[in-house]
Amino acid sequence: MGSDSHYPEEAPAHNVTVDGFWMDQYVVTNAQFSRFVEQTDHVTLAERAPNAEDYPGAKPELLIPASVVFKKPPFRVDLSNPYNWWTYVPGASWRHPLGPGSSLKGLAKHPVVHVAYEDAEAYAKWIGKDLPTEAEWEFAARGGLEGAEFVWGDEFEPDGEVMTNTWQGDFPNENLLTDGFEWTAPVGSFPANGYGLYEMAGNVWEWTTDWYQEHSELTQSCCASMNPRGGAQEKSYDPATPKIPIPRKVMKGGSYLCAPNYCRRYRPAARMAQPVDTATCHLGFRCIVRSKQ
Repeated sequence: MGSDSHYPEEAPAHNVTVDGFWMDQYVVTNAQFSRFVEQTDHVTLAERAPNAEDYPGAKPELLIPASVVFKKPPFRVDLSNPYNWWTYVPGASWRHPLGPGSSLKGLAKHPVVHVAYEDAEAYAKWIGKDLPTEAEWEFAARGGLEGAEFVWGDEFEPDGEVMTNTWQGDFPNENLLTDGFEWTAPVGSFPANGYGLYEMAGNVWEWTTDWYQEHSELTQSCCASMNPRGGAQEKSYDPATPKIPIPRKVMKGGSYLCAPNYCRRYRPAARMAQPVDTATCHLGFRCIVRSKQ
């Protein structure tokens, strides 16, 4: 698990053991999530106004139902400032993935997006499954390839074949669309890995149950190698926002917005911290059933 050859948060590479489990072949689709909402009347976090008490000092105009949407700038921008392409869009939600005026027409088999952690957890509970831990997710993503860079091997495009939905070109203003998709792709559009799982890299990031913490801290525990369950909630907060301690979960897999010149995280070892209160247009989830259940 992890890698010593890429981003620092992936290190150190370390041995991990997980018990058996079954994983969904695909991320949850719009069609599946629609059935869940129809039967439960679930209202996602992005469809509800935030509680002002949770965000001291927030501007009132931001305390409305909204979600985060990618907007391609028309020219090169400073890659150190993600606000150059991320926009907080009122009315954006899983039903309106690009914002007001957009819909799910033609997207039934696409991954559901704009789901916060609590929404993914509610779906999993409803269907009688669980969300994976980071270790379970990474084990499944590797597909039996020990230490390979990608979920299909060590070449990004073996024999010139495009293996997943990522960004080709100069992110964030130029997308060459070599893979055929500007946005999400229908599930099953690319080859499965060695375990028969589709799009374990690219397309959309995926939630895991683990509270985010550095691998270097987690591996110091005597029990860190057997069915690890991530860090402590209080250690998952973003140190850059000490006055607004929003806990963060680990997300895995990269997305259609990952590019060679920015966020080369379409690999099984890659990981990022995602605030549990934030839904985006490139983050979804899939479920598992553990063999001991």
